[in-house]
Amino acid sequence: MNRNLSRCLLAASIASLTVASAQAATTLRMAHFWPGASGINQDIFEAWADTIEEESGGELRVEMFPSGTLAKPDAIYEAVGNGIADIGATAQGYTAGRFPLSQIVELPGVAATATQGACVLQTLYDEGHLDEEYADTRPLFMFTTGPGGIHTVDTDVQVPSDLEGLRIRRPTAVAGEMLENMGANPVGMPAPEIYTAMQRGVVDGLSFPWEGLKGFRINELVNYHTEVPFYTLIFVATMSQRTYDGLSPEQQAVIDANSGMKWAENAGAVFDRLDVEGKQEARDAGHTIREIENPLEDPDWQAPLQEGIESYLADVEERGLPAREVYEAALAASESCAADQG
Repeated sequence: MNRNLSRCLLAASIASLTVASAQAATTLRMAHFWPGASGINQDIFEAWADTIEEESGGELRVEMFPSGTLAKPDAIYEAVGNGIADIGATAQGYTAGRFPLSQIVELPGVAATATQGACVLQTLYDEGHLDEEYADTRPLFMFTTGPGGIHTVDTDVQVPSDLEGLRIRRPTAVAGEMLENMGANPVGMPAPEIYTAMQRGVVDGLSFPWEGLKGFRINELVNYHTEVPFYTLIFVATMSQRTYDGLSPEQQAVIDANSGMKWAENAGAVFDRLDVEGKQEARDAGHTIREIENPLEDPDWQAPLQEGIESYLADVEERGLPAREVYEAALAASESCAADQG
């Protein structure tokens, strides 16, 4: 009888410890808009989450909400700020006018690859150029796509005039203005809505990086591609300051150790790999691919791209912000990042 009682007490003790351990773990809700099966989710966010759980000894766990299931793409940053999500990853351009200095990194010619772009953006933040734009959250790491070109259903775009009258999905207002100046009709919509919009004929094409064509299955719908760097879309993975403040010093140390340049460049490397895969997917499907060499010096494309750069910088300056100072810092960071990675 005593032996059975002892066994029962031992079992109860083990169960109690298990429950206590489970209760001790802090679950962080992370929202983003990429599909759960995408390489972005699995190789960046899930990899980051696994690292956080491992290095915290299981005290921190990350519950992932992909595909805009916790907050819509254009509301993710605000969801972090108001505590609906503990962590969020989103495109700054989805909140128009909210991150004007950060979006300087989106301008043509600032970065030739996603790894370089991530390094430039993270450098600007680390140097303090962008502090005020993220004062309401705690950025973890920043990253970018590779350059986004033009992709259409049935129009072979070789020069800017070929865009005349086309309904082109624009990723941000920065790229939209350039498209409009070339005669296109820019249409704004979050990335997850593009596939259905193209199926229904709402748009004739889009400006997108190769990675996005693969991740959002757009290669199934387009046939023509023109490699002109209209933009490099920027992203931020950021955390609620209130959530961070509620963690133990040891848990905060784990978050801090997995913030900054290391994960920025990790994310950039994933995007670069997926760019290669997305372009190869288009090649394998027999699509037409136009590669414009040195677009910022090309006689057809130079003027509209340079005009787009100048127009954006002037608009930001009119808001009383140091646009050209940050632009020069971005170009300097671009050179140093290229050298470091080269």
